[in-house]
Amino acid sequence: MRGWQAARPRLARLARSARPRVARAARSARPLVARLAGRTGSRSARPGNWWYTAGAATAGLALAAGVVTAAGPWDSTGQRTAERERAAALEHAGGTDHGRGSDTSATSTARADGPAPAPSAAAVLEGLDGTGPKVRSASGTTSLADVLDPLLADRALGARHSAAVVDVADGRTLYDRGAGQGLTPASITKIATAVAVLSALGPDHRLTTRAALEPGTRRLVLVGGGDPTLTARADARGWASLRTLADTTAKALAGRGLREVTLSYDTTLYAGSDLHPIGVNENVARVTALTADEGRTDDSSSGPAPRVEDPAADAARAFGRFLAGHGIKVSDPGPAKATGRADTLASVSSPPLSDVVERMLTNSDNDIAEGLARQTAAATGRRTDFTGGAQAITAQLGKLGLPLAGSAFHDGSGLDRADRLTATLLTALLRTAADPHRPELRAVLTGLPVAGFTGTLADRYAGDGAAGIVRAKTGTLTGVNTLAGTAVDRDGRLLAFAFLTDGTTDPQAAQSALDRTATALAACGCR
Repeated sequence: MRGWQAARPRLARLARSARPRVARAARSARPLVARLAGRTGSRSARPGNWWYTAGAATAGLALAAGVVTAAGPWDSTGQRTAERERAAALEHAGGTDHGRGSDTSATSTARADGPAPAPSAAAVLEGLDGTGPKVRSASGTTSLADVLDPLLADRALGARHSAAVVDVADGRTLYDRGAGQGLTPASITKIATAVAVLSALGPDHRLTTRAALEPGTRRLVLVGGGDPTLTARADARGWASLRTLADTTAKALAGRGLREVTLSYDTTLYAGSDLHPIGVNENVARVTALTADEGRTDDSSSGPAPRVEDPAADAARAFGRFLAGHGIKVSDPGPAKATGRADTLASVSSPPLSDVVERMLTNSDNDIAEGLARQTAAATGRRTDFTGGAQAITAQLGKLGLPLAGSAFHDGSGLDRADRLTATLLTALLRTAADPHRPELRAVLTGLPVAGFTGTLADRYAGDGAAGIVRAKTGTLTGVNTLAGTAVDRDGRLLAFAFLTDGTTDPQAAQSALDRTATALAACGCR
């Protein structure tokens, strides 16, 4: 009910916006109804049930069309922006931002009340009746360089910066300022990770966690499949549930007459150190093939949080408790590899990879990013550690023919300060994701936070007219602020942009300067 209560003001606005359309549709339907009445006049001179049905159906369709239109905008895949808003509200990801005041590119703690309603949503809903504030537009004769150069020269953006703007439709570079220079990208690295894993595994791939019984024994093995979205919480919200896995496993054990098991857990899908090079940090848990709720010790689902020391053991203990709730006696779990002869009793799988990628981008989820880097390594035959994941990302982008000069990967999340990306590569990634011949990459665009609406942009752009028009991934490390995404300009062109800065001293001032630059890009119908 809380979700509907929060949505009530928006639904009321949509209904008011749709009312004139319903009235017009009803008027336009009268001739059709009259013709239908004429055709059936011999049966009855009075309007029968069919008459009311036809009229109601016509009005209903008109109302649906009005509400659907009002609920936009729609992107090129039929993805409704409002769906991203609701998804973020359900995830309680609103108001997050990347590591404010910290040396991370992770999001900050989410606001307790979730994302604010769409801030009047003028830019998003504009076009229904022509009312409401409009994005300010620059003169069509203005040079894009004349608009962006002064904004990027803002002292808040530090000593070094690079930028690129590309027309997504034809690939023309509209703006280039040091775009080939490799700078620390922070969290916008996740755009590259998303493209790599989707190209390697496809958008429909699912990550599976299973319970397997060794033949002729009572040894039950919980086998991690590298699903970073696995949850042990009572409300799984559509993600793979450890509780469901335990329920199904307990039934299978009971069917075999087993009421007592020795529990083990298998994390051998991943190799190497599980500790990120930045060390113990609330922005990312130890990277393991078995984890529940990202090892969080609180009830958060995104942003920094205290983490358990051993996520795999913690998930296995939770699984054991759930089995015990079904009357199965379970030993304290320990690590062990399942043999090839083990019989799978039950399994649960993540939503499609496209959904996982969207969650990673919207919430800037470091745990998902590192997991997907290793999934890319596994899919391409590389060692499933930090180095292998970075190599796999590089190789996948190379296969796509993307410009890698000046870029270097060391992780999948962008937490590693040794990462280097260029504005040229980032805009190429975004344009490739928009390629109609590569629909498997579309989640890269639909997962980008929407200005003023979702994820890490939920509390930004609210008052400058760019809400709903700019969709972008943010990145922040100490001294580093970045922004890369898409914007629709005054002329309706879809533009891909990337702004990277280094040497900033005030992260809030730098963030505001980047937001002003993206807003100006959207408002400009520039040459």
